[in-house]
Amino acid sequence: MSPAAVHFGAKVRSARVDLGLSQESIAELAQMHVTNYGKIERGIANPSLVTMLRIASVLGTDVALLTDGLSRDDLPPEFEVLTADEFLRERDRRR
Repeated sequence: MSPAAVHFGAKVRSARVDLGLSQESIAELAQMHVTNYGKIERGIANPSLVTMLRIASVLGTDVALLTDGLSRDDLPPEFEVLTADEFLRERDRRR
């Protein structure tokens, strides 16, 4: 589980609970299987952008609100990435 997936799933769950709807209802409205939806809420699935948009639309919110606060620090440890600025500085340093 990545911290990003857990964060996104928790925000989705919170929005769904605030609406008083079941996972089954949201999954049906988002045209997805409830098992897959449940995995997203539990943070054990990485939904595609289209799936995130479908869920956000059903929940009546914006994807940006569901991903607010996420940063590269939320990537799984195996995905250590440099920013473009860091890359350019390192490239220039090696010249």
